[in-house]
Amino acid sequence: MASTVTTEPSENPAAPSRPGYGQLLRTRGAWTFLLPGFAARQPFAMLTLSIVLLVQHTTGSYGAAGAVAAVTGVSMALFAPCSGRLADRHGQRAVLIPGVLVHTLSGMSLTALALSHAPLWALFAAAVPTGASVPQVGPMVRARWGVRLQGSPLMATAAAFESVTDELTFVVGPLLATALCTAVDPAAGLVTEAALTLFGGLLFAARRSTQPPVTAGGHARVRQASALRVPGVRVLIVTFLGIGSVFGGMQVSLAAFSESIGEPGLNGVLYGTFAAGNMLSGIACGAIAWKSAPQHRLVLGHTALALAASALWTAHSALPLAGLGLLVGMCIAPALITGYTLVENLVAAGARTEAFTWLTGAVALGQAAAVTVAGQLEDRLWDGAGFLVPLGGTLLALVTLLALRSRLIAPPRHRTVARGVGHRSPVPVD
Repeated sequence: MASTVTTEPSENPAAPSRPGYGQLLRTRGAWTFLLPGFAARQPFAMLTLSIVLLVQHTTGSYGAAGAVAAVTGVSMALFAPCSGRLADRHGQRAVLIPGVLVHTLSGMSLTALALSHAPLWALFAAAVPTGASVPQVGPMVRARWGVRLQGSPLMATAAAFESVTDELTFVVGPLLATALCTAVDPAAGLVTEAALTLFGGLLFAARRSTQPPVTAGGHARVRQASALRVPGVRVLIVTFLGIGSVFGGMQVSLAAFSESIGEPGLNGVLYGTFAAGNMLSGIACGAIAWKSAPQHRLVLGHTALALAASALWTAHSALPLAGLGLLVGMCIAPALITGYTLVENLVAAGARTEAFTWLTGAVALGQAAAVTVAGQLEDRLWDGAGFLVPLGGTLLALVTLLALRSRLIAPPRHRTVARGVGHRSPVPVD
């Protein structure tokens, strides 16, 4: 008795072995959601820093500023997966339109309360809806790529392209927020963030033709398992928490460092250098035809990130700090890109927007915790003590990743066993 096992191919054999950005951007309909998506995600990179700069100006405390920003981040992390799940079930437009309206109103309320020197509890109360309603445009764009590419080898290139786009926003966003808050008005960063969220989000929501199909609608009773039930997704969440600790620790610590040397405007330049390193390495990652398994690349990338982050606290002047920030940024993109690529292998198509939002929320939660701890360290200890936060966060995430890396291997899908000599029908097995 003979037995053969066939598996669903993971790549399109007609596609070139080295798919590049040019081919990706020629995908039909791509530009119709890329440009609005870039505009809509730009405020995400401005929000935390704008809150830190405004609240620090009105209270004089980095600890209070970090706490308010942390409440925003925690709220976003908790509600982002709900937003992704609703988008999978009811469509992105149905989630985006009310979301951007709530975010705009709550962001303006937070600004008004801060300027009126409201008590800290009132700022916390306004920070909750501000974070909960942050539009999850990045995960939605990634989900649209999944619909367009349908398992093509260009998916890895798309993951790299989206990481580059994210990091470009983190180059432009902090520079814009710092310039507005220091040169125009401390509240200008949050006001601009709210306006960009409103107009960019509505423009992206209007592109209905490229949004993923709804997995369950009307009277259908289709049950879709949560992405959180996939063990590999839970490992990725912990890994992305460590990455978020780098973002949060850098934001507060660089702002405090710039303030301590009497050059507050330098904060945007230093953070922009950090984000530029991330963007450059992301471009390189997308241009490489990787042959190693993605779970191996994730372990190597996160190890490099932990080693680079461990040196940040040793820098005591702007030039070495800029160089270390550039190096840390270059180590982030490979880990982020590989993590998002693994989602394509681990999670069914109907739950990927939710999975992407879990990872985005994990970054936000790690960033929120890091902002809080780094703010307290900067207030209570020496200048630069906040840089200990990226060190601790990345090391803890690395230990978890090394212990549970086997869960990042996707089980085979759509296997078919044919028994006998060909006269019997194939029997599907799991």
